[in-house]
Order: sequence, then structure tokens, then C-alpha cells
Amino acid sequence: MNFDEYQKKAAKYDLAKATTDLKNVGFIEKVLGLVGEAGETADKIKKILRDKDGLVSDEDKDLVTKELGDTLWYIAAISRYLNVSLSEVAEGNIEKLESRYQRNQIHGEGDKR
Repeated sequence: MNFDEYQKKAAKYDLAKATTDLKNVGFIEKVLGLVGEAGETADKIKKILRDKDGLVSDEDKDLVTKELGDTLWYIAAISRYLNVSLSEVAEGNIEKLESRYQRNQIHGEGDKR
């Protein structure tokens, strides 16, 4: 499955109407959901580091993978609300990273690297 197929299939599970109105409750809920799922992913990793000396079991891998899937769902939804395909998001990110890489700017801070 490619990114755009995923985005289209994932839309089925969005109970709110997609809109570019940033004050829309559905849009805000997606942004907050993304932050929440990213936090859950980080929490799972933290517990692996804290409790298991950083050693990832098959169960841990499965749990983190599920959280990453939830994070992906919210990214796909937010992109759809903004009328941007998930493949555009992915391609744009690779282009940005490649530009930074070519300019030896992978390290550091800021969007304008």
C-alpha cells in the first residue's frame, strides 16, 4: 500500500468532516490526537529504556509499531484536512532532508537549515 492509498482508506475511520477551518473541532481534535499518540510512542520507548535497559522485545516492537500506526493515522488526517496528499508530505520531507544533507546541514537547529 502506498501513502495515498493509506490516506484514502484511513479517512473511513474519521468521524468528523474534513475542513480547512483551523477552528473546527474535528481539525483541532486531530492535532491534539497526533500529539497524544506521539507522546504514547515516546512513553513506550522511555519504559523500554528505563525498565529493560533499552532491549526491545518482540512484544515491545509490536506495541511501539501500533502507536506509530496511530500517529500515522493522525498525520494522514491532518494532511487530508489541509488538502495535501500524504505522498506530498513524504516527498517534501525527503526533499528537505536531501537538501540539508547536500549542504551538510543535517545537524543543528531550525527550519531554515
